[in-house]
Amino acid sequence: MQLTSGAFSLARPTETETTRQIARLDPDRDYQEIARLLSAYEFSWDTERALEFALFRTFAVPSISGLLAKTGEFTKRPRKRYDDTELILAEIVENGFDSKKGAAAMARMNAMHGRFAISNDDFLYVLSTFVFEPIRWNARFGWRRLSDNEKRASFNFYSEMGRRMNIRDIPATLEQFEAFNRSYESKAFRFAESNVQVGSATRDLLLGFLLPRFLYPTARPFVHALMDKPLLTAMGFAPAPGLLRSIVTGGLKARAFLIRTLVRRKLLWYPARRNPVLITQRQRPTYPQGYQVQELGTFKQSINPVKKDS
Repeated sequence: MQLTSGAFSLARPTETETTRQIARLDPDRDYQEIARLLSAYEFSWDTERALEFALFRTFAVPSISGLLAKTGEFTKRPRKRYDDTELILAEIVENGFDSKKGAAAMARMNAMHGRFAISNDDFLYVLSTFVFEPIRWNARFGWRRLSDNEKRASFNFYSEMGRRMNIRDIPATLEQFEAFNRSYESKAFRFAESNVQVGSATRDLLLGFLLPRFLYPTARPFVHALMDKPLLTAMGFAPAPGLLRSIVTGGLKARAFLIRTLVRRKLLWYPARRNPVLITQRQRPTYPQGYQVQELGTFKQSINPVKKDS
């Protein structure tokens, strides 16, 4: 039975037109379109934040952070490395694997990775964070949780990306992939100086999007408040005080409640619901005149080890 109050429906209080559009799609066939709608319309802010914290999780693995520290990309020019990573992924999500830009982004990604000794398990773990960190973020702080179909579409999207990256042994189901993700973290998260170097540079970069440098020391605990104990330990970051953790997480949950209320009352003035939020269209000081996909990322350097198996 559908209940109404005034001019708005109370039957499905957290449903937007994009929610309904996604529900009509097949996660096994239309996963690229679902991924685009989630990123550009339904959860633009949440997805970007979740993937930022997914980056931190990969830095808690010394074999990953060690390579990044050795190349100097995240420590010497973190903004360019961050922008390149975000743009390459966004070109694929926003345009699709087989589009001209999406295919160029995949080729650029594979060319960068192909020059370094990266184990298959490290590749597989990074891929898993793209699937599960947005799911977990939305479960904690999203204005609604991802549906089962949306989770399946995300799994299918990144599984296809993994195949195009020549990653082997991609788990066959979402549940198996999450089990791999948990197991890998339990054995691979450990402290290393390279974790601190790369993680600190990235944390301060993200703070720099909002704050002047002199406020970084004050603001760092706010970032730490969103990290779990294994991640903090591996990164060498001091845990945030309990009260601060409650304030930060409470603020994000209050934001989610506000958005749910606006959706329910059909008063949502949220840009992502009306127009796409396209990461590829954002103005960036790294590329003031724009960019070409083929120019993104890193190119041949002196480090050129042979790729190895896990």
